[in-house]
Amino acid sequence: MKTTANNEHACDRRHFLGITALTLAATGFGAINATAAQSGGDDVLDNKATKSGGHTAFASIKQINVGILDVGCAEDGPANGPAVMLLHGWPYDIYTYVDVAPLLAAKGYRVIVPYLRGYGTTRFLSSDTPRNGQQAVVALDIIALMDALKIERAILAGFDWGARTANIIAALWPGRCKGMVSVSGYLIGSQEANKAPLPPKAELAWWYQYYFATERGRAGYEKYRRDFAKLIWQTASPKWNFDDTTFNRSAAAFDNPDHAAIVIHNYRWRLDLAEGERQYDDIEKRLAEGPVITVPTITLEGDANGAPHPDASTYANKFSGKYAHRLIKGGVGHNLPQEAPQAFADAVVEVDGFQ
Repeated sequence: MKTTANNEHACDRRHFLGITALTLAATGFGAINATAAQSGGDDVLDNKATKSGGHTAFASIKQINVGILDVGCAEDGPANGPAVMLLHGWPYDIYTYVDVAPLLAAKGYRVIVPYLRGYGTTRFLSSDTPRNGQQAVVALDIIALMDALKIERAILAGFDWGARTANIIAALWPGRCKGMVSVSGYLIGSQEANKAPLPPKAELAWWYQYYFATERGRAGYEKYRRDFAKLIWQTASPKWNFDDTTFNRSAAAFDNPDHAAIVIHNYRWRLDLAEGERQYDDIEKRLAEGPVITVPTITLEGDANGAPHPDASTYANKFSGKYAHRLIKGGVGHNLPQEAPQAFADAVVEVDGFQ
Protein backbone atom coordinates (compact mmCIF):
# COMPACT_ATOMS: atom_id res chain seq x y z
CA MET A 1 0.00 0.00 0.00
CA LYS A 2 1.40 3.39 -0.97
CA THR A 3 1.70 6.27 1.40
CA THR A 4 1.66 9.92 0.42
CA ALA A 5 4.30 12.56 1.01
CA ASN A 6 1.93 14.15 3.53
CA ASN A 7 1.77 11.21 5.88
CA GLU A 8 5.38 10.10 5.65
CA HIS A 9 6.68 10.99 9.09
CA ALA A 10 10.05 10.22 10.63
CA CYS A 11 13.20 8.58 9.46
CA ASP A 12 16.25 10.23 8.00
CA ARG A 13 17.73 9.15 4.81
CA ARG A 14 21.09 7.97 3.99
CA HIS A 15 22.83 7.03 0.95
CA PHE A 16 24.00 9.05 -1.95
CA LEU A 17 22.97 6.79 -4.75
CA GLY A 18 19.92 5.09 -3.48
CA ILE A 19 19.14 2.04 -5.50
CA THR A 20 19.88 4.11 -8.61
CA ALA A 21 23.64 3.78 -8.82
CA LEU A 22 23.75 0.08 -8.24
CA THR A 23 20.99 -0.43 -10.77
CA LEU A 24 23.05 1.49 -13.28
CA ALA A 25 26.02 -0.69 -12.55
CA ALA A 26 24.00 -3.89 -12.70
CA THR A 27 22.26 -3.02 -15.95
CA GLY A 28 25.37 -1.67 -17.63
CA PHE A 29 24.52 1.90 -18.57
CA GLY A 30 27.06 2.05 -21.35
CA ALA A 31 30.20 0.12 -22.03
CA ILE A 32 32.61 2.96 -22.73
CA ASN A 33 35.62 3.05 -20.46
CA ALA A 34 36.20 6.38 -18.76
CA THR A 35 39.66 6.50 -20.30
CA ALA A 36 37.99 7.01 -23.67
CA ALA A 37 36.01 10.04 -22.54
CA GLN A 38 36.36 13.37 -24.25
CA SER A 39 38.76 15.10 -21.94
CA GLY A 40 41.30 12.47 -21.84
CA GLY A 41 41.46 10.01 -19.10
CA ASP A 42 40.77 7.98 -16.05
CA ASP A 43 43.42 9.71 -13.98
CA VAL A 44 44.62 8.44 -10.62
CA LEU A 45 45.44 11.11 -8.05
CA ASP A 46 47.16 10.53 -4.73
CA ASN A 47 45.53 11.99 -1.63
CA LYS A 48 48.81 12.97 0.07
CA ALA A 49 48.04 16.68 0.09
CA THR A 50 44.28 16.49 0.43
CA LYS A 51 43.70 15.79 4.10
CA SER A 52 41.44 17.97 6.21
CA GLY A 53 42.49 21.58 6.45
CA GLY A 54 41.30 21.84 10.02
CA HIS A 55 38.48 24.33 9.48
CA THR A 56 35.55 24.00 11.88
CA ALA A 57 33.28 26.85 10.78
CA PHE A 58 32.14 28.75 7.69
CA ALA A 59 32.72 32.42 6.95
CA SER A 60 28.97 33.07 7.27
CA ILE A 61 25.67 31.19 7.49
CA LYS A 62 22.44 32.87 6.45
CA GLN A 63 18.77 32.05 5.85
CA ILE A 64 17.24 32.54 2.39
CA ASN A 65 13.50 32.45 1.66
CA VAL A 66 12.94 30.45 -1.53
CA GLY A 67 9.16 30.12 -1.50
CA ILE A 68 8.16 26.99 0.37
CA LEU A 69 11.44 26.80 2.28
CA ASP A 70 13.62 28.99 4.43
CA VAL A 71 17.00 27.61 3.38
CA GLY A 72 20.02 27.75 5.65
CA CYS A 73 23.25 28.08 3.71
CA ALA A 74 26.88 28.86 4.28
CA GLU A 75 28.60 31.36 2.03
CA ASP A 76 32.22 32.25 1.42
CA GLY A 77 34.19 34.21 -1.15
CA PRO A 78 33.53 37.45 -3.03
CA ALA A 79 29.88 38.27 -3.79
CA ASN A 80 30.78 39.04 -7.41
CA GLY A 81 32.83 35.89 -7.97
CA PRO A 82 31.75 33.00 -10.22
CA ALA A 83 29.22 30.95 -8.27
CA VAL A 84 29.78 27.42 -7.01
CA MET A 85 26.99 25.42 -5.34
CA LEU A 86 28.28 22.62 -3.09
CA LEU A 87 25.61 20.01 -2.35
CA HIS A 88 25.75 17.47 0.48
CA GLY A 89 24.31 13.99 0.83
CA TRP A 90 22.81 11.69 3.44
CA PRO A 91 23.59 11.28 6.28
CA TYR A 92 25.89 14.26 5.98
CA ASP A 93 25.49 18.04 5.95
CA ILE A 94 27.16 21.29 4.91
CA TYR A 95 30.27 20.53 7.00
CA THR A 96 31.24 18.07 4.29
CA TYR A 97 32.56 21.23 2.60
CA VAL A 98 34.02 23.13 5.57
CA ASP A 99 37.53 22.75 4.11
CA VAL A 100 36.52 22.94 0.44
CA ALA A 101 34.73 26.31 0.72
CA PRO A 102 37.75 28.39 1.85
CA LEU A 103 39.95 26.78 -0.80
CA LEU A 104 37.55 27.90 -3.52
CA ALA A 105 36.93 31.30 -1.92
CA ALA A 106 40.68 31.91 -2.01
CA LYS A 107 40.51 31.33 -5.78
CA GLY A 108 37.87 34.04 -6.11
CA TYR A 109 34.73 31.89 -6.24
CA ARG A 110 31.46 32.75 -4.54
CA VAL A 111 30.74 29.54 -2.66
CA ILE A 112 27.21 28.59 -1.56
CA VAL A 113 26.66 25.51 0.63
CA PRO A 114 22.96 24.92 1.40
CA TYR A 115 21.35 22.57 3.88
CA LEU A 116 19.00 20.37 1.84
CA ARG A 117 15.36 20.13 2.91
CA GLY A 118 15.16 18.23 6.18
CA TYR A 119 18.66 19.22 7.34
CA GLY A 120 20.15 21.81 9.64
CA THR A 121 18.45 25.20 9.71
CA THR A 122 16.42 24.70 6.51
CA ARG A 123 12.72 24.83 7.40
CA PHE A 124 9.37 24.45 5.64
CA LEU A 125 7.36 27.64 5.87
CA SER A 126 4.04 25.81 6.10
CA SER A 127 2.99 22.73 8.05
CA ASP A 128 0.74 21.88 5.09
CA THR A 129 3.60 21.38 2.63
CA PRO A 130 4.20 17.69 1.92
CA ARG A 131 7.47 16.44 3.42
CA ASN A 132 8.52 15.15 0.03
CA GLY A 133 12.01 13.77 -0.59
CA GLN A 134 11.74 12.66 -4.22
CA GLN A 135 14.69 13.48 -6.46
CA ALA A 136 13.00 16.12 -8.63
CA VAL A 137 11.87 18.34 -5.77
CA VAL A 138 15.33 18.46 -4.18
CA ALA A 139 16.75 19.71 -7.48
CA LEU A 140 14.01 22.32 -7.78
CA ASP A 141 14.88 23.56 -4.28
CA ILE A 142 18.40 24.37 -5.52
CA ILE A 143 17.11 26.15 -8.61
CA ALA A 144 14.79 28.19 -6.37
CA LEU A 145 17.77 29.06 -4.16
CA MET A 146 19.77 30.16 -7.19
CA ASP A 147 16.85 32.34 -8.27
CA ALA A 148 16.57 33.90 -4.82
CA LEU A 149 20.30 34.66 -4.84
CA LYS A 150 20.06 35.98 -8.43
CA ILE A 151 22.54 33.38 -9.65
CA GLU A 152 21.80 32.52 -13.27
CA ARG A 153 24.56 29.94 -13.73
CA ALA A 154 26.78 28.10 -11.30
CA ILE A 155 29.23 25.26 -11.14
CA LEU A 156 27.38 22.46 -9.33
CA ALA A 157 29.38 20.00 -7.27
CA GLY A 158 28.27 17.26 -4.92
CA PHE A 159 28.23 13.70 -3.70
CA ASP A 160 25.46 11.28 -2.72
CA TRP A 161 22.10 13.12 -2.81
CA GLY A 162 24.02 16.23 -3.77
CA ALA A 163 25.60 14.59 -6.82
CA ARG A 164 22.23 13.32 -7.97
CA THR A 165 20.76 16.79 -7.54
CA ALA A 166 23.58 18.31 -9.58
CA ASN A 167 23.06 15.62 -12.25
CA ILE A 168 19.38 16.45 -12.54
CA ILE A 169 19.92 20.19 -12.93
CA ALA A 170 22.73 19.64 -15.43
CA ALA A 171 20.57 17.23 -17.45
CA LEU A 172 17.27 19.12 -17.51
CA TRP A 173 18.36 22.74 -17.06
CA PRO A 174 21.85 22.89 -18.57
CA GLY A 175 21.60 26.66 -18.91
CA ARG A 176 21.80 26.92 -15.12
CA CYS A 177 24.92 24.74 -14.84
CA LYS A 178 28.29 26.05 -16.02
CA GLY A 179 30.04 22.80 -15.14
CA MET A 180 29.69 19.88 -12.76
CA VAL A 181 31.75 17.81 -10.36
CA SER A 182 29.96 14.60 -9.43
CA VAL A 183 31.26 11.98 -7.01
CA SER A 184 30.39 8.47 -8.23
CA GLY A 185 29.23 9.70 -11.60
CA TYR A 186 25.71 9.54 -13.00
CA LEU A 187 23.12 8.96 -10.28
CA ILE A 188 19.78 9.89 -11.87
CA GLY A 189 17.28 7.08 -11.32
CA SER A 190 13.66 6.08 -11.67
CA GLN A 191 11.10 4.07 -9.77
CA GLU A 192 10.73 1.67 -12.69
CA ALA A 193 14.47 0.96 -12.91
CA ASN A 194 14.59 0.44 -9.17
CA LYS A 195 12.10 -2.43 -9.42
CA ALA A 196 14.74 -4.67 -10.98
CA PRO A 197 16.22 -7.09 -8.44
CA LEU A 198 19.97 -7.14 -7.90
CA PRO A 199 22.25 -10.06 -7.03
CA PRO A 200 22.09 -10.95 -3.31
CA LYS A 201 25.44 -9.37 -2.43
CA ALA A 202 24.36 -6.10 -4.04
CA GLU A 203 20.99 -6.18 -2.30
CA LEU A 204 22.77 -6.63 1.04
CA ALA A 205 24.53 -3.30 0.54
CA TRP A 206 21.13 -1.60 0.44
CA TRP A 207 19.89 -3.12 3.70
CA TYR A 208 18.90 0.26 5.16
CA GLN A 209 16.68 1.02 2.18
CA TYR A 210 14.59 -2.05 2.88
CA TYR A 211 14.66 -1.33 6.61
CA PHE A 212 13.26 2.15 5.90
CA ALA A 213 10.40 0.55 3.96
CA THR A 214 9.00 -0.83 7.22
CA GLU A 215 7.32 0.90 10.14
CA ARG A 216 10.00 -0.57 12.39
CA GLY A 217 12.63 1.07 10.20
CA ARG A 218 10.88 4.43 10.33
CA ALA A 219 10.65 4.28 14.09
CA GLY A 220 14.21 2.99 14.38
CA TYR A 221 15.67 5.81 12.36
CA GLU A 222 13.64 8.38 14.28
CA LYS A 223 14.92 7.02 17.58
CA TYR A 224 18.52 6.20 16.64
CA ARG A 225 19.27 8.68 13.87
CA ARG A 226 22.72 9.64 15.22
CA ASP A 227 23.76 6.04 15.82
CA PHE A 228 22.48 5.21 12.36
CA ALA A 229 24.42 8.03 10.74
CA LYS A 230 27.65 7.11 12.51
CA LEU A 231 27.32 3.51 11.32
CA ILE A 232 26.89 4.68 7.74
CA TRP A 233 29.88 7.01 8.03
CA GLN A 234 32.01 4.11 9.27
CA THR A 235 30.91 1.61 6.62
CA ALA A 236 30.91 4.07 3.71
CA SER A 237 34.36 5.44 4.59
CA PRO A 238 36.13 2.57 6.35
CA LYS A 239 39.56 4.26 6.31
CA TRP A 240 38.41 7.72 7.41
CA ASN A 241 39.34 8.20 11.06
CA PHE A 242 36.91 10.97 11.92
CA ASP A 243 36.61 11.96 15.58
CA ASP A 244 33.51 12.56 17.71
CA THR A 245 33.81 16.32 17.38
CA THR A 246 33.71 16.10 13.58
CA PHE A 247 30.74 13.74 13.64
CA ASN A 248 28.76 15.70 16.22
CA ARG A 249 29.23 18.92 14.26
CA SER A 250 27.35 17.35 11.36
CA ALA A 251 24.95 15.23 13.41
CA ALA A 252 23.31 18.38 14.78
CA ALA A 253 21.80 18.81 11.30
CA PHE A 254 19.79 15.62 11.80
CA ASP A 255 17.85 17.23 14.66
CA ASN A 256 15.84 19.11 12.03
CA PRO A 257 12.14 18.40 12.79
CA ASP A 258 11.51 17.17 9.23
CA HIS A 259 14.70 15.19 8.79
CA ALA A 260 13.34 11.71 9.36
CA ALA A 261 10.22 12.33 7.29
CA ILE A 262 12.25 13.54 4.30
CA VAL A 263 14.72 10.68 4.48
CA ILE A 264 12.09 7.98 4.83
CA HIS A 265 10.01 9.41 2.02
CA ASN A 266 13.04 9.62 -0.25
CA TYR A 267 13.92 5.95 0.11
CA ARG A 268 10.35 4.72 -0.01
CA TRP A 269 9.68 6.82 -3.10
CA ARG A 270 12.64 5.22 -4.85
CA LEU A 271 11.04 1.79 -4.39
CA ASP A 272 7.59 3.07 -5.43
CA LEU A 273 6.32 2.53 -1.90
CA ALA A 274 5.44 6.20 -1.42
CA GLU A 275 3.89 8.61 -3.85
CA GLY A 276 5.46 11.84 -4.98
CA GLU A 277 3.59 15.00 -5.85
CA ARG A 278 1.74 14.97 -9.17
CA GLN A 279 3.14 18.33 -10.29
CA TYR A 280 6.56 16.69 -10.63
CA ASP A 281 5.40 13.72 -12.72
CA ASP A 282 6.55 15.19 -16.03
CA ILE A 283 10.01 15.90 -14.63
CA GLU A 284 10.29 12.37 -13.27
CA LYS A 285 9.27 10.96 -16.65
CA ARG A 286 12.09 12.88 -18.30
CA LEU A 287 14.54 11.68 -15.66
CA ALA A 288 13.40 8.08 -16.10
CA GLU A 289 14.64 8.27 -19.69
CA GLY A 290 18.21 8.64 -18.41
CA PRO A 291 18.97 11.97 -20.12
CA VAL A 292 22.53 12.56 -21.31
CA ILE A 293 24.39 15.40 -19.57
CA THR A 294 25.95 17.89 -21.97
CA VAL A 295 27.70 20.30 -19.58
CA PRO A 296 31.45 19.97 -18.85
CA THR A 297 31.88 17.36 -16.12
CA ILE A 298 34.47 15.75 -13.91
CA THR A 299 33.47 12.63 -12.02
CA LEU A 300 35.39 11.55 -8.94
CA GLU A 301 35.69 8.33 -6.97
CA GLY A 302 37.58 7.42 -3.83
CA ASP A 303 39.64 4.24 -3.76
CA ALA A 304 38.06 3.16 -0.45
CA ASN A 305 34.40 3.96 -1.03
CA GLY A 306 32.48 1.44 1.07
CA ALA A 307 29.07 2.58 -0.17
CA PRO A 308 27.36 1.03 -3.20
CA HIS A 309 28.59 2.79 -6.33
CA PRO A 310 28.87 2.05 -10.04
CA ASP A 311 32.10 1.51 -11.94
CA ALA A 312 33.09 4.56 -13.97
CA SER A 313 32.97 2.58 -17.21
CA THR A 314 29.21 2.12 -16.80
CA TYR A 315 28.38 5.82 -16.95
CA ALA A 316 31.05 7.50 -19.09
CA ASN A 317 28.73 7.65 -22.10
CA LYS A 318 26.13 9.58 -20.09
CA PHE A 319 28.33 12.68 -20.45
CA SER A 320 28.52 14.11 -23.97
CA GLY A 321 30.37 17.34 -23.16
CA LYS A 322 34.02 17.66 -22.18
CA TYR A 323 34.55 15.02 -19.51
CA ALA A 324 37.17 13.46 -17.28
CA HIS A 325 37.17 10.90 -14.49
CA ARG A 326 39.51 10.98 -11.50
CA LEU A 327 40.21 8.20 -9.00
CA ILE A 328 41.42 9.65 -5.69
CA LYS A 329 43.76 7.26 -3.89
CA GLY A 330 44.94 7.18 -0.32
CA GLY A 331 42.06 5.50 1.51
CA VAL A 332 39.38 7.99 0.42
CA GLY A 333 35.82 6.84 1.06
CA HIS A 334 32.31 7.93 0.24
CA ASN A 335 32.45 11.39 1.82
CA LEU A 336 35.11 12.45 -0.66
CA PRO A 337 34.87 16.26 -0.29
CA GLN A 338 35.53 16.07 3.45
CA GLU A 339 38.13 13.33 3.22
CA ALA A 340 39.98 14.86 0.25
CA PRO A 341 39.03 18.56 0.16
CA GLN A 342 41.97 19.72 -1.96
CA ALA A 343 41.28 17.12 -4.65
CA PHE A 344 37.61 18.10 -4.70
CA ALA A 345 38.37 21.83 -4.88
CA ASP A 346 40.93 21.21 -7.63
CA ALA A 347 38.25 19.39 -9.66
CA VAL A 348 35.92 22.39 -9.37
CA VAL A 349 38.63 24.75 -10.63
CA GLU A 350 39.57 22.30 -13.40
CA VAL A 351 36.04 21.87 -14.69
CA ASP A 352 35.66 25.65 -14.74
CA GLY A 353 38.60 25.66 -17.16
CA PHE A 354 36.79 23.21 -19.45
CA GLN A 355 34.71 26.11 -20.78
